[in-house]
Amino acid sequence: MPTENISISTASGHALSGSLEMPTGLVRGAALFAHCFTCTKQSRAAIEVARALAGEGIACLRFDFTGLGGSEGEFGRAGFATDVGDLVDAASYLFERFAQPILLVGHSLGGAAVLAAADDLGFDKVAAIATIGAPSDVPHVLHNIKGDLDAIRDQGQGEVTIGGREFCLGREFIERVESADLLAEVGRLRRPLLFLHSPTDDIVGIEHASALFAAAKHPKSFVSLEGADHLLLKDADARFVASVIASWAHRYLPMREDWPMPDEGVVVKSGHGKFGTEVHTVSHRFIADEPKSYGGDDTGPTPYDLLNAALGTCTAMTMKMYADRKGWPLEGVTVEVRHERNHKEECHHVAAMEQGTQLQALHRTINLQGDGLDEEQRAKIIEIADKCPVHRTLEGELHIHTEAAG
Repeated sequence: MPTENISISTASGHALSGSLEMPTGLVRGAALFAHCFTCTKQSRAAIEVARALAGEGIACLRFDFTGLGGSEGEFGRAGFATDVGDLVDAASYLFERFAQPILLVGHSLGGAAVLAAADDLGFDKVAAIATIGAPSDVPHVLHNIKGDLDAIRDQGQGEVTIGGREFCLGREFIERVESADLLAEVGRLRRPLLFLHSPTDDIVGIEHASALFAAAKHPKSFVSLEGADHLLLKDADARFVASVIASWAHRYLPMREDWPMPDEGVVVKSGHGKFGTEVHTVSHRFIADEPKSYGGDDTGPTPYDLLNAALGTCTAMTMKMYADRKGWPLEGVTVEVRHERNHKEECHHVAAMEQGTQLQALHRTINLQGDGLDEEQRAKIIEIADKCPVHRTLEGELHIHTEAAG
């Protein structure tokens, strides 16, 4: 997906480092992802969820909390309240840019943070909230800190180890974590909520999901992540979570009414990235792109893929329709189409062309499935392939008229 590097200014004066995953085509909405305790925006869950949402037309910002990854500030003196403040600043950036309510997504402590941030941000700016493995009590994260917390309370700061990494924590960090009352915050929410949690999570137990779900008001949903670990280290688990959230979010980030849906033909609009493009028909929409070798993001078929597909699909449909009409036992059709830019034909073909015109070709290979077909039927069905409407259009005299819109 096209990715923008974002710097977000905070109320405390330092900058947060963010990556905004943009849809290849048009933007239907925006989302904000909050990573887990001491992780960064580069965590597997952050990347998978952000890109899945972008694939559904939802721009997703993943960022580093204060003092982590590429963000400025001191992590050891920040605490939960600072995480919430970071989220409010990041969400405000998205709201200003896209001018519509956003989706909040949080993993582990990031999940607790998005639940707490919704009230500070304002419910009118929040479309829905999804959490992954979130704790129901914020002080729970202190159990994952190896160090003398009592000494830090007495002396003001001290060295600790979190997830194998060394940090210097201040008294303020511990006090801010201990003062959070998350269940009360959840009880006040009036936004759609989705809780995803693994029943075998050995860092944040499943009882936390039960407590959050019980405290929440409807509409609320729960998805069990059977077999997943807390950090979603398995690709399949991260992708499953991403797909569930992306699908669920559709209900709360509906398609914009001002998107072009033509009465006939297609409408093509440029999207994001170097070549990202969105195609709208009367009743469908899809994206097109170029491969990475051409400078694209490879998020959709290329224009020539679509040209090949037009011939291939029309060929298959025409042959199927003909066989059905005849009552012949055609079980299926496989059509392979390949485009050749420089096609060297016999000399009299080349001579008949205007000077400088490039001769191109589409190569079509057809496989008919159906053991009950005899040789004569097979030959007739193959012959019908050349009579498909797209084939006739491509080989006929085709004029393209272009005009500038008023």
